[in-house]
Amino acid sequence: MANVIFVRIMGNHFGRILRVSTFGESHGAAVGVVVDGLPYGLPVDLESIQRELDRRRPGQNKLTTQRKEADQVEILSGIFEGKATGTPLAMLVRNADQRSGDYSEMERLYRPSHADLAYDLKYGFRDHRGGGRSSVRESIGRVAAGALARQILSAQGCEILSWVEAVETIEAVVDPDTVTSEMIEKSLVRCPDPEASSRMEAAIQAARGDGDSVGGVVRLYVRNPPAGLGEPVFDRTEALLGQAMLSIPACKGFEIGSGFAGTRLRGSQHNDPWLPGADGPRLAKNDSGGVQGGITVGAPISARLAFKPTATIAKSQDTVDKDGHAATLAARGRHDPCVVGRAVPIVEAMAALVLADLFLLQRARAGVFPLSR
Repeated sequence: MANVIFVRIMGNHFGRILRVSTFGESHGAAVGVVVDGLPYGLPVDLESIQRELDRRRPGQNKLTTQRKEADQVEILSGIFEGKATGTPLAMLVRNADQRSGDYSEMERLYRPSHADLAYDLKYGFRDHRGGGRSSVRESIGRVAAGALARQILSAQGCEILSWVEAVETIEAVVDPDTVTSEMIEKSLVRCPDPEASSRMEAAIQAARGDGDSVGGVVRLYVRNPPAGLGEPVFDRTEALLGQAMLSIPACKGFEIGSGFAGTRLRGSQHNDPWLPGADGPRLAKNDSGGVQGGITVGAPISARLAFKPTATIAKSQDTVDKDGHAATLAARGRHDPCVVGRAVPIVEAMAALVLADLFLLQRARAGVFPLSR
């Protein structure tokens, strides 16, 4: 009988001109990313890459998993004398504080609402240690690559911010036009509303004490995005942002601009008048979230992301084993009781990757066929 080759085709790549490929598992030797398509000669700020990884890393405060990882980035290729060479840029972060024994039960028992059973259904085989490829540790590569993308956008005056807007039923009141990264980072949960932040922290601690978890909402706000980004029909800016955000572990919802709230308005209420401005037309309300017809119009991009409660919890839960028999699982190990605070830098990174890729695409088109304005 002829040999049969099983090929595992997985979505490990993102972007077209700025092409990102992540690799590694939670309890493997390392995780990392290869970034292809960076403009050659781009100055690379290594400190900013490490700073973003520090914002994402575990064990940074009492509200996160207590896994201790330095997440020190190593540059393997693609940089010479502080600049991108235009060849693939590879970055690696070594895993150090794995406790694979904490996951021994999960070799046979499936965690409710996790990827365990789904992976077995798809591949018939999985790395049960820490969730393997489905672990949020995979996002290290995204954050490192996103830090590079931000350097491209920052040169255009574009600023990307995100913060925690809600945890359970606790909602923050934040002015997106005046909030700063310093205000966001002052909060352990990355909520710049001090009163709401205090209540959110208490709710997360209470969930951890109960062996449980909570979810929340992250707000994305992009100031001064380049205008004219996005392609008609399938590669609309909001479509690519939605794909990017929903690819983040635990993200279950994405809306841009008025989102679902806009369904409760009439067109006369929802439509956004154009007004004359010193630098050209401006939107009166920006209910469209900075994108119209799938293309950025220069107004701030505003979006919201829903993150579910962490699936791996210490409370006993009903499940099944690999043979389909009823079982009970109380997960051991170190896990985030709420992911939204650590999701903030991941959200920013994915937004940067989408917008930088679209910017490079638009620049390439304008270089060949100059655009009339």
